[in-house]
Amino acid sequence: MKKLNTPAKVQDFLNELPFNFEEKGETLKSPILTLRARRAHCFEGALFGAYVLSLHGFTPYLMYFKTTKEDISHVIVPFKLQGFWGALSKTNHSVLRYRDPVYKSIRELAMSYFNEYFLDNGKKTLRQYSALLNLNNFKNPAHRGGNWVTTKEDLWWIDKKLDGIKHFDVVPKSYIKKLRKAEKIEVTASNIVEFKKS
Repeated sequence: MKKLNTPAKVQDFLNELPFNFEEKGETLKSPILTLRARRAHCFEGALFGAYVLSLHGFTPYLMYFKTTKEDISHVIVPFKLQGFWGALSKTNHSVLRYRDPVYKSIRELAMSYFNEYFLDNGKKTLRQYSALLNLNNFKNPAHRGGNWVTTKEDLWWIDKKLDGIKHFDVVPKSYIKKLRKAEKIEVTASNIVEFKKS
């Protein structure tokens, strides 16, 4: 992990990890268990990425994307470099991926994912993004759930914390029905995956 000393290197490592399809049930592994398992889904990848960045002086932030009920929420790792925001992202698809640090604000960063978030019918589904959750607030091993880096238990309490913090709308409710659907070529491209279920 010492060699993964830039966000880009951490992202390369995350991309190489096989995707955790949770075939034996839902999981939310700590960074150490994710490293041992050598596989991760988006949230596990985010926790691992945030931890590795923290080893190199970055604040370990998480951001949560809330969607409509038909779609799946997503978690990213915002980071700040030379005054601009970027993000790590573990995904199995061709969209919702890494962001270079070129965004002036957290909202700008979050909105860069808006047009990539859609269903196979083209309906755009991203509705809210969360405030930043600083994982440094949970360093104390005595904290509920234990040390989030090394615990052997699933980290559902972090999921609950992230879901419960302040969220911001990405589009006025009055405009939702007017959103243009993603085009067929975008939908086709979005279904390209890195890893297939065994």
